[in-house]
Amino acid sequence: MKKNVLKMALVLGLSVTILSGCQSIENWWKNTKAEWIGLEMTVRTYDENSQLIDQMSGKSLSIARNEEFDSVDSEGNSKGDSSVLKITLGKYEIDHVGSSLIAVEDGLEDIFLKYQKNATADDQQAAVPILNRMVSKFKNDFTGKEKVILIRSQNGTPLATYAGNKVSLYASDAPKTSELLIDGKRLIIYRCDYTIYDKELLEK
Repeated sequence: MKKNVLKMALVLGLSVTILSGCQSIENWWKNTKAEWIGLEMTVRTYDENSQLIDQMSGKSLSIARNEEFDSVDSEGNSKGDSSVLKITLGKYEIDHVGSSLIAVEDGLEDIFLKYQKNATADDQQAAVPILNRMVSKFKNDFTGKEKVILIRSQNGTPLATYAGNKVSLYASDAPKTSELLIDGKRLIIYRCDYTIYDKELLEK
């Protein structure tokens, strides 16, 4: 009996250890925390020339699609296509649509000045693209990869740069919005151009 309990405890402990390092599980937890508690974040909006329009910060902040603006099909079912963001900041609400927006969880640093405005990537090694994509997807879901995210405004003006050792990209339920997990911190990008590079490629 004691052996069975010990085995179960060992399996449970191992499972928790494995799952705690899984990016997808961490991303799920981050979304749950944002929904129920909120995250310590700073939200900034920018014009097409990457000039700051406004900024808001808070200890309990969350961003979601404003479902009131979803269009409906002929049967009255929501299409989930609203481009309006509902930002909850403590007890206050802000609706945003249109201009570029970046929401950054406290602890993430914009390293824009460290990387040149025009990134150059060059790799002459032969590779198998489909295999690379499979490995990349596995790492995105489970371990994350060392990545650099270059963000530009809607007209292509450089805006911000983030990097991390464990980076994963996830779809958002809000159109034109992407969510990233960077070393356990949330980054939300709305209506921006961006490119995500393997960090090693830019350091060649």
